[in-house]
Amino acid sequence: MKAALVPSPPPPELLLSEGGPRRFTQERARKTYEALIKAAELIFYKKGFDATQTPDIAVGAGVSVGTFYRYFTDKKEVYLEVVRRNLLVSHHEVLDRLTPDRFANKARRVTIAEALRIMFDYATRHPAMNRVFREMSIRDPDVAQLKHVFDAEGVRRLAHLIGAVCSRDQVADPEATAQVIHTAVVETANLMAEESGRAVSRTRFEKALGEMIMRTLFGNAG
Repeated sequence: MKAALVPSPPPPELLLSEGGPRRFTQERARKTYEALIKAAELIFYKKGFDATQTPDIAVGAGVSVGTFYRYFTDKKEVYLEVVRRNLLVSHHEVLDRLTPDRFANKARRVTIAEALRIMFDYATRHPAMNRVFREMSIRDPDVAQLKHVFDAEGVRRLAHLIGAVCSRDQVADPEATAQVIHTAVVETANLMAEESGRAVSRTRFEKALGEMIMRTLFGNAG
């Protein structure tokens, strides 16, 4: 089967980095910076953005509030750094697995099921942190931009995969198809995270979505 020509997506670092990693001349300063980020991540995870205060982060890192302000202007700045790092980890641990070579010579149904499993792995891995991220993206333009970049990169990865394993006769528009699938997975994962004691399990969601994609793309020729 001849693959459709879809450009390979760019490295996520080019999209998510802001001036590159911060550099320090002293090891002690670097360790303090990393301790503040680690403490901030744990507290944001537990308390959310609004309830977290800079003294909480300083105490968690074992430093003074004054020390915190030598590294960050406010809690939003450290939150953005936490988000950037988590997004890059997600790219390397999850989205980097959505590559055409991983699915070479696999049956269509197997490819769809495995790709959905990878996407759900990302979307459901940190429900509390994802909830804070979604809330912040609605009201803060900087967080919204990070979400937009990450979502767009996820769609590009998926479009590249679809274009590589399907011909244009089967999938005329890989980019739009990828957007629809990506949105369905993210919104379904959000629903699962918000419903305690839900009647429908992740397995059933994945199977239903997989069958829908299979029938839409290939009819009964799977």
